Amino acid sequence: MSQRNTGVSTQVVNAHACPVREVLDRVAGKWSVQILVAAAHGPIRFTELERSIEGISRRMLTLTLRNLERDGLVTRTVYPTVPPKVEYELTSVAYELHETLQRLTDWAERNRLHIAEARAAYDAEHRPELLGAQAAR
Repeated sequence: MSQRNTGVSTQVVNAHACPVREVLDRVAGKWSVQILVAAAHGPIRFTELERSIEGISRRMLTLTLRNLERDGLVTRTVYPTVPPKVEYELTSVAYELHETLQRLTDWAERNRLHIAEARAAYDAEHRPELLGAQAAR
């Protein structure tokens, strides 16, 4: 069906999809997901997050936390102590998101073998030259 027959232009579709895509890009990011999972059990300090998320740099953790706070998914509480104590906690919206992420994780766990088998079958049928190259390693 052509666009002319649907009455929906590309601009209209992009105008509606862009804000949703922006939110999905933020919450589905590699570091955002790991931060949301790590903070799901209650308030957590920056250094605890840093230790619990393998591979994240201090700068990336700071930027991601700042973005999650800006998006209303994380609250940052600074306690007037020496040295300052800072904790991050999920908001109610982020807890709802965490439930969704947990369901997705459960689905992935239940279906990972099926997906691995489907990939192997597809590769055997469509890419036999790759299987030969992998076997030679």
